[in-house]
Amino acid sequence: MKRIPIIIDCDPGIDDTMMLMLAFSREELDIRLITTEAGNLTIDKTTYNALSFLSYINKRVEVAKGLSQPIFRQQEVAEDIHGEGGLGNVEWAVPTFEASERPAIQAMYETLMQAEMPITIVATGPLTNVGALLLAHPEVKAKIARISWMGGAAVGGNMSTTAEFNAYVDPHAVELVMRSGVPIIMSGLDVTHKAYITREEMTQLSQLETPFAQKVANMMNFYTFTQKQTPFNPPYFEEQIRVHDVSAIACLVHPEMYRGDDYFVEVELEGRLTQGATIVDYAKRSGKTPNVHVLHDVEREKFIALFFDAVMKIGNTL
Repeated sequence: MKRIPIIIDCDPGIDDTMMLMLAFSREELDIRLITTEAGNLTIDKTTYNALSFLSYINKRVEVAKGLSQPIFRQQEVAEDIHGEGGLGNVEWAVPTFEASERPAIQAMYETLMQAEMPITIVATGPLTNVGALLLAHPEVKAKIARISWMGGAAVGGNMSTTAEFNAYVDPHAVELVMRSGVPIIMSGLDVTHKAYITREEMTQLSQLETPFAQKVANMMNFYTFTQKQTPFNPPYFEEQIRVHDVSAIACLVHPEMYRGDDYFVEVELEGRLTQGATIVDYAKRSGKTPNVHVLHDVEREKFIALFFDAVMKIGNTL
């Protein structure tokens, strides 16, 4: 099997942790590096959480600590959604290894430049590290096969009425990435709101007979409560748990599950009411060349099957 080499840039976070679970359950993926950034939590917490989860599932991959602040904006975190520690009410493991001596930008640069073939970057945070990498080392563009990003929204946000969290936190980084010329897949709220788990499915998950499945279920149940408190989420979110970041991996291993199209996308940097909004030229009236493949639909039943398969695969190896 020809495996897909990837670098994962993340800010764990509950749904980032589930994304890592799926990534490490798939033999199709060759995970070369994990970098962390500030987003859902501060950089120290996201780095600890990545090391903690990888230690629990017995996967030792280099984890490089990233930038601690957005490029121009003040840092904002989402402890109200993910909990003070970022993993709800779950503790994984005391880390059995430490973060790399290489900072994230250096580690990404060297991993890309030394690779024998282009690498896919899977980014599930505010894109601060990726934007800084492209700004500091534009020569790496030829070494990036594509960027699969969970972020943005064509219609409606979760941080404001127009902006999704990852784009809102560091819109300047998003702008750098969107203008880079590197192929981009955008798994925004338009598709991730359709990639949900129901309460009934959560009950089934909790009945899987492994300690790992129990921890996943406990963490996701915490996520259920906090998601329904978010002001821009509709009432039915109480019955539908969104695992946003998982789609950034799922669309690589099973692209046939997703539907999308190519559009020109840019991000609002200065708008008083719309800062961080990703503007998708759905009508294709701008005349500008599409720069992003925007996903807008998913076969949810297949998505759930993929998620459950990952829980069972990881759980059965521990």
